[in-house]
Amino acid sequence: MNEKPKYVTLPTEEAVAAERERLNYQKRYLRTLRTTVYALVVVAAVAVLIATMVLPVLQVSGSSMEPTLSDGDVIVLLKSGEFETGDLVGFYYQNKLLLKRVIAGPGDVVDIDEDGSVYVNDKLLDEPYVTEKALGETDRDYPYQVPEGRYFVMGDNRTTSIDSRSTAIGCIETDQILGKVILRIWPLEQISILH
Repeated sequence: MNEKPKYVTLPTEEAVAAERERLNYQKRYLRTLRTTVYALVVVAAVAVLIATMVLPVLQVSGSSMEPTLSDGDVIVLLKSGEFETGDLVGFYYQNKLLLKRVIAGPGDVVDIDEDGSVYVNDKLLDEPYVTEKALGETDRDYPYQVPEGRYFVMGDNRTTSIDSRSTAIGCIETDQILGKVILRIWPLEQISILH
């Protein structure tokens, strides 16, 4: 029954110091990793909030805004409640988001002649963004007064755009408007501020 005592060798001071340093490094590494993950989650959440609440990002589909915007362009909108003649706006129509240009505001009188020239309050609109004037698809009688709280909008590609000239879309209400187009971010070679 006499057992020999077992001897345990104690680590040296250098080995204890090295193990302590390794454990401290591991704690710092995990703390840094956790902080980085938290920061990335916060940044992502803020970016999503900004994108949905203030600066929505959209991809253009269709040709109604050519030559200003082309199919596949990626644009940024600024949520705003004030719109002027010439502003590009995105608005909801039958669960779709359409992009058009504000031609006239509430109370304005719009007249479009046979060759497609647009007059607002008896003044010919200067439209450098339109390459080909056309009366387009319309079933309205002109001159036409824009109702209160609404905007008369048209696409830049006047021959193909379905817009306020048609009673199917009509003048859009302020609360239908998502925001004003301010920036094209894709394609990269065409990044520009839009008016």
